[in-house]
Amino acid sequence: MARASNVGQRRETCDERADRLWLELMHEVRVVLTAVQLLLAFLLAVAFTPAFGHLGGTDRLLYLVCVLCGVGAMAALTGPVALHRLVTGLRLKPETVAWASRLVTAGMALLLAMTSLGILVLLRQVTAPGTALLLDAGLALWCGMCWLVPAALLRRRPRPGSPHGGA
Repeated sequence: MARASNVGQRRETCDERADRLWLELMHEVRVVLTAVQLLLAFLLAVAFTPAFGHLGGTDRLLYLVCVLCGVGAMAALTGPVALHRLVTGLRLKPETVAWASRLVTAGMALLLAMTSLGILVLLRQVTAPGTALLLDAGLALWCGMCWLVPAALLRRRPRPGSPHGGA
C-alpha cells in the first residue's frame, strides 16, 4: 500500500519512488562493480607473476592495501543485494534504498583508493618515487573531481519549483 502520494514532481507514491530509486541504484552498481571486478582480478593475478618477487617492502605494502581496498569495494558494492534479500517483504524499501546508497558511496571511495594505490605501485616501477606520488595525486584528484564536482555544481543550482529560484 502506498504511504503517500504525489511525492516530488513525478507524482509518484513513496513506494513508487523507492522502487524507482532502487532500480536506478542497481544500474549504477552494475557499472561500477564491473570496474572493481576487472581491476581486482588483475591485481590478484599480479601476485603470481615473476616480477612481483622483485617488489620492495613499500610497494608490497601498497599492493596489499590496494587489494584490501578492492575487496572492501566489492563487499560494499554487493552489500545492497544482500541487504535487499534479507529485508524483502518487510516493507522497508525506502530505508533499504538509503542504506544501499551509503554502501555504494563507500564502495566508490574504496574504488578510488584501490585505483590510486594500484597506479602508485605501477608508477613507482617506472619513475622516481616522488614523481610517482605527484602523478598519482594528480590522477586521484582528477578522479575525485570527475565524481564530485559535477554533482556539487548541480546541487547548488536552483531547481524548478524550489523557493530559491527556478520556474
